[in-house]
Amino acid sequence: MSDTASKPEMQASIPFDVFTQVDLRVATIKAAELHPDADRLLKIQLDDGTPDGRQVCAGIKAHYDPESLVGTQVVIVANLEPRVIRGEKSEGMILACTSGDQVSVLRVDQPSEPGSRVS
Repeated sequence: MSDTASKPEMQASIPFDVFTQVDLRVATIKAAELHPDADRLLKIQLDDGTPDGRQVCAGIKAHYDPESLVGTQVVIVANLEPRVIRGEKSEGMILACTSGDQVSVLRVDQPSEPGSRVS
């Protein structure tokens, strides 16, 4: 990164006990498809270690072919309040980083049990 490159704006500090309330878990992507009613979203089925798994909607369509995600392990926010996005239930969030125009999903580099805590 050069000195002339813009630096990301940092958020205000939070107490450690607030951070520990965020439940980060490993999940395996079991299926991914285009969201039927949104231009930027993928509808993703996850094995999060629970009996039924969960579905999330992620704004990564422009950056990933859905089939290329299947079988990979990602980090999710497991205790994010569910919401309906364009008619589809989203029960969490897949973590990703953005650098310029590039979006990169945060993946687990060694196989882990779905549902494993991230700390």
